[in-house]
Amino acid sequence: MQRIRSILIAFGLFAFACSSASAYDPSPLQDFCVAIKDINNGVFVNGKFWKDPKLAVAEDFFFSGLNRPGNTSNPVGSNVSMINVDQIPGLNTLGISLIRIDYAPYGVNPPPILLVVEGTLYVSFVTANPDNRLFTKILNPGDVFVFPFGLIHFQFNIGKTAAVTFAGLNSQNAGVITIANAVFGSNSPINPDVLAKA
Repeated sequence: MQRIRSILIAFGLFAFACSSASAYDPSPLQDFCVAIKDINNGVFVNGKFWKDPKLAVAEDFFFSGLNRPGNTSNPVGSNVSMINVDQIPGLNTLGISLIRIDYAPYGVNPPPILLVVEGTLYVSFVTANPDNRLFTKILNPGDVFVFPFGLIHFQFNIGKTAAVTFAGLNSQNAGVITIANAVFGSNSPINPDVLAKA
């Protein structure tokens, strides 16, 4: 009898723990909070001022121009066209954004989920310490690849023509950290003894 009681208590605790975890609601508190630049006529939410939802219009949720290629004449041979809350005010509080990436031949860049529209890319990510395992794949038009959150990743255009991809981001205003620039070009510089040791 004691054993059955212990099993029932353990099962009850397990059920309670599962129900608590599934009760979490990550969704916004309302359908949308359109961002505005006028700080005198808005409420501050999630890093942006937002307007009264009754004043929202279709243009608050619209952007045109992602069909135009970006300039890839730079040291990395790629260009990111970011569509975030600054371009589409209706993205405010939704936690998402979209980018178009243009690659010159042999250009390189790193987003988290990628859809190849044109060209051929060599994509890769590396797992965390201590394994540092490398995952690689060659992508062609129509292929999609996901890069796990927080892991070092890149895409390299291995074709002789330009490549185009679209990527979704899990932030309404995502930042970019280029590892080499952050480590070797920090402001103030990292002590060279530390860099040599690393």
